[in-house]
Amino acid sequence: MNPRFRIPPGVPLAALAVAVLSACGATSGLGDSEPAPRVSVQPRPEPLWSAWSGSPPSAPGADPTSQQPPPEPLDGLDPLGPGGLAKADVRELLRADTRLRTLADRPLVKKPGRPGIRPPVLTDLTGDGKPEMLVAVDVESGRSVLVVYYEKRGKVHPILFTAGRRLAVETLGTDLLVRSPCAEGGEQAVRFHWDGTRMSTVSDVKSYGKGGKGDTDGGPGGSGHPDSTGSPGTRP
Repeated sequence: MNPRFRIPPGVPLAALAVAVLSACGATSGLGDSEPAPRVSVQPRPEPLWSAWSGSPPSAPGADPTSQQPPPEPLDGLDPLGPGGLAKADVRELLRADTRLRTLADRPLVKKPGRPGIRPPVLTDLTGDGKPEMLVAVDVESGRSVLVVYYEKRGKVHPILFTAGRRLAVETLGTDLLVRSPCAEGGEQAVRFHWDGTRMSTVSDVKSYGKGGKGDTDGGPGGSGHPDSTGSPGTRP
């Protein structure tokens, strides 16, 4: 038996039409004079070293940084001039950085496939209108080191130091996304954000293929982060 729509006795058709139109108008949530809300455009990852971005996503991140002291400026480095980090010599910065001085004399490389220092990238991650310098060094073991240098009153501070295998680095708005393969065969993506002192971890996500396990480290407190100035303390 096919159900049929029936009008209750005594209900005028005009009243029924008003009720139906009122119900339809209510679904939009907007009055006649109300403008439609703006659609916000979400930032998309922008590769910083596009040639190195073909490697599987992921990269080791850093431990909680809330209890860490502020990063110390590089010692033995002359104060930067008016050009800031844009005019700085990348090798001088690496030589002044005790963790990376042994890599300072590596050759400059313009494409993946051989160890060396990638072309430095300048981008504003702190929102102060001045670019930070990002330096990545690939070594013979297949691992890479990434450091972010920040200038304050002419002095240079390393605000992020991290290492991993085949690092692919991208910006996401003013955040930094570092991707690298996991040892278990999956992919890891760590997102860093300027917290006013350093680039701290805001998310650390591991993903696996079909049938594999999945794991999400919520950034601070997540596993697999040896040390932090926003940085693992492991050597490449």
